[in-house]
Amino acid sequence: MNDQRKVKRPPSLLERAADMFGLDPAANAPTIDVPSLPPEAPKRAKKVKAEPVAEILPPESAHPVAEAAPTVETVPAPKPSPRKEIAKAAPAIVPARQGTIDRERLAARGMIVPGTPVTGISEEYRIVKRELIRNFGGVGNRPILPRGHRVLIASANPGEGKTFSAVNLALSLAVEADHDVLLIDADIAKPSVLEALGLEDGPGLMDALADAHLPPGDCLIQTDIPGLKVMPAGTGHMHDTELLASARTDALLAQLEQGVPGRILIIDSPPVLAASPAAVLAGHVGQTIMVVRADETLESALRDAIGLMGACPHIQLLLNGVKFSPGGRRFGTYYGQGGA
Repeated sequence: MNDQRKVKRPPSLLERAADMFGLDPAANAPTIDVPSLPPEAPKRAKKVKAEPVAEILPPESAHPVAEAAPTVETVPAPKPSPRKEIAKAAPAIVPARQGTIDRERLAARGMIVPGTPVTGISEEYRIVKRELIRNFGGVGNRPILPRGHRVLIASANPGEGKTFSAVNLALSLAVEADHDVLLIDADIAKPSVLEALGLEDGPGLMDALADAHLPPGDCLIQTDIPGLKVMPAGTGHMHDTELLASARTDALLAQLEQGVPGRILIIDSPPVLAASPAAVLAGHVGQTIMVVRADETLESALRDAIGLMGACPHIQLLLNGVKFSPGGRRFGTYYGQGGA
């Protein structure tokens, strides 16, 4: 059957959240314009190794030629990311600890399980991560979002799924060929990232901030997924908000990015309306994902939470706990079928 009708791409969890609550999360961060998004699975261009900008000879140093060459119209190379150039300047920090992710625990909680067939939840987070990557990668007509590779995962109240989303997003991003993921548990009062992944506790974020002489590598765990590192919350501290607000935090985050130009930081935040560190963390990132639970999160609570996160320039909503999809999509079922 030859159907000429244009098929619209179903909205993602980000888009459905914005539509449900009917608000623009940040004054300068409009809700997602679906038609303007590029295809979800664009054909990959053949990779060509680009020479560093510093090695390109200026025109006056080029050797003169005897005959004028025909004019060839060239496409200007994309402007390199300043962050990536800075990241190359120092060696990467090597995690001092190793850990194996408990896949049975992930499966029991309905989360993404690395190395298993594609499921509905893994497809949903594929769409979410593509949106995040577009924001800091300058894809299409979008400008590069400053510090957009630092993503804070927050929620207005406890129990709305922020850690669930942070872990799933980190697991989905970890398989990207061009990126490396560092998942940081910044919910100091009630950390849960290690418990979700089945990793052993130890020194982490607060230890690195409280002791400038502690090697950051001692606070990192290299998981059995090559592209995923984890930084625990670490030892609780009575001045956690003050430490997170200090210049030491920004210096530590920059240090964790050194030597890994494609690194993405996923930071699990405390609930915004329950703990003050969330608003402070917003000032260290370029993107915030505010998780809202369907049929539970009140619009008034969401507006209050977003108002406290004004230090982050780009806030989007992620709808969690959806029981019905208006588009009727069934992500993951296609991969289990025998024919197209």
